[in-house]
Amino acid sequence: MDEAPVPADYSDLKALFFNGTLKRSPQKSNTEGLIRLSRLIMEKQGVATRVIRTVDHDIASGVYPDMREYGWETDEWPELYPAVQEADIVVVAGPIWLGDNSSQTKKLIERLYAHSGELNAKGQWAFYPKVGGCLITGNEDGIKHCSMNVLYSLQHIGFTIPPQADAGWIGPVGPGPSYLDEGSGGPESDFTNRNTTFMTWNLLHLARMLKDAGGIPAYGNLPEEWKAGSKFGFENPEYR
Repeated sequence: MDEAPVPADYSDLKALFFNGTLKRSPQKSNTEGLIRLSRLIMEKQGVATRVIRTVDHDIASGVYPDMREYGWETDEWPELYPAVQEADIVVVAGPIWLGDNSSQTKKLIERLYAHSGELNAKGQWAFYPKVGGCLITGNEDGIKHCSMNVLYSLQHIGFTIPPQADAGWIGPVGPGPSYLDEGSGGPESDFTNRNTTFMTWNLLHLARMLKDAGGIPAYGNLPEEWKAGSKFGFENPEYR
């Protein structure tokens, strides 16, 4: 069957993948293997992509933009954050440990949250209108649990989430091969490959739509105007 033509040009978009593996480079990361599938689709469309393996960087724990101002001697997050600011698409990826996201993934979410009170050029929260997605790998059940946590967190701080914005792969319950291990069946999984592809294209489509529209309309979501007295149609029936 002939494939339908690609509906738009995506070559002006930038995508950033955060890998929450606990393995420092150059150790093999199974999460990186799944990231590669999504990244390849994007790069075929001319999208500029970057992967940051957070464990390779000295990122302090905390919920402020620069933790050196709060007692930490070192913090590389301020040097990494500009990549988030430049990105149209941010994908949070990581492994499952004890049925939950890794400590690196959780730390990343906390550091993104540190900027959630900042404003963009239109006066909206800083992450409008960036698009967010999620990739999960592991040996135990927990893909949906981990994805729910990541996607809820991203939308809560201002990212826009398209439909089917997560994908993942898990092996059998208990010890066994990981995604990139020989004979795991991970790279051949039609379910994982389909969901990763759908997620990637939905990220591209929504990022394209938002960029062409100039982002989310700046009405009803401006915190400074709310503080100044604009209520955007809100009425409290208790005060009538």
